[in-house]
Amino acid sequence: MKCGIVGLPNVGKSTLFNCLSNAKAQSANYPFCTIEPNIGTVSVPDERLFELEKLVKPERVLPAVVEIVDIAGLVKGASKGEGLGNKFLANIRECEAIIHVLRCFEDGNIVHVEGTVDPLRDKEIIDIELQLKDIETLAKAVEKAKKFIKSGKKDDVMTYETLLNLQKFVEEGQNAREFPLDDFSTPIISEVHLLTNKPVLYVCNVDENSIKNGNEWIGKIEEMAKKENAEVVVLAAQIEADINELDTFEEREMFLDELGLTEPGVNRLIRKAYDLLHLQTYFTAGVKEVRAWTIGKGWTAPQAAGVIHTDFEKGFIRAEVIKYEDFIKFGSEAKVKEAGKMGVEGKEYIVQDGDMMNFRFNV
Repeated sequence: MKCGIVGLPNVGKSTLFNCLSNAKAQSANYPFCTIEPNIGTVSVPDERLFELEKLVKPERVLPAVVEIVDIAGLVKGASKGEGLGNKFLANIRECEAIIHVLRCFEDGNIVHVEGTVDPLRDKEIIDIELQLKDIETLAKAVEKAKKFIKSGKKDDVMTYETLLNLQKFVEEGQNAREFPLDDFSTPIISEVHLLTNKPVLYVCNVDENSIKNGNEWIGKIEEMAKKENAEVVVLAAQIEADINELDTFEEREMFLDELGLTEPGVNRLIRKAYDLLHLQTYFTAGVKEVRAWTIGKGWTAPQAAGVIHTDFEKGFIRAEVIKYEDFIKFGSEAKVKEAGKMGVEGKEYIVQDGDMMNFRFNV
């Protein structure tokens, strides 16, 4: 499951990616600096791991991770292959969600590909290019569905009408993710793999002053995102880069305190990206390691067990489940058991975020 960072050239995508990932993507003041997509495996900040570490005192702690992809900057005409359009669109198609970076700061030293700073216009440029590509995709899907309506089957007719209505919707300049869905249309639209159907998180990249006091663009972006039922993260990529350069935890804390921040903006961004991908975490805890495991929301206990090893899923017998809050309250697995707070769950159990799991299996 990957999140793709997208935006026009020179909006701060690669600077942000560098802060998110240990990989150092080239970051320079000219368009198309990022040509091959850089992929970073990013640790998900989770305070619960620190609390578990204090109690269990394991040999090592392993956080959950999420993959972030830094994709080449898009320009007008990308849907027709302009610039690196074809490459950009192919890369974004391989991602499950989009982090859309918008430049919300003035800086005469950093050229803007459109000449002026206007994040709402920039967003529209990218939306239009993705919509144009989706219209092409939908035209083919509609044509294919049309052949089946001769059968007279109700489902075939409804499929054709759904795709036709969606095609008109996107042609009117709207994103597929805003199309009203029901139980019938959801799987049909999902199968078409549209670019504008991917969930999106908007990032306002601002200057240092705007981190403290805000600016005219942030409110407008938040208003736009609210209409799309999307979320917004405000951060300053350059400040995040400066934080990254500091060697000690104490230096970072001092720097954040001076800015009036409680944590780096990238921490909030990573957690939002994790959520955007409909991911959640369960824990295993022992003296060897405390570990956060990544699973999808709504997964069953056997599916969650399969993340550790496929044999765990195949031979699943039961799961012993402790709620994180109970473990912290009682301080150990033994004391949780004494208090009667350990649950024994079967194959139908839906894992909850923060569950501490121990699997019994037989191969």
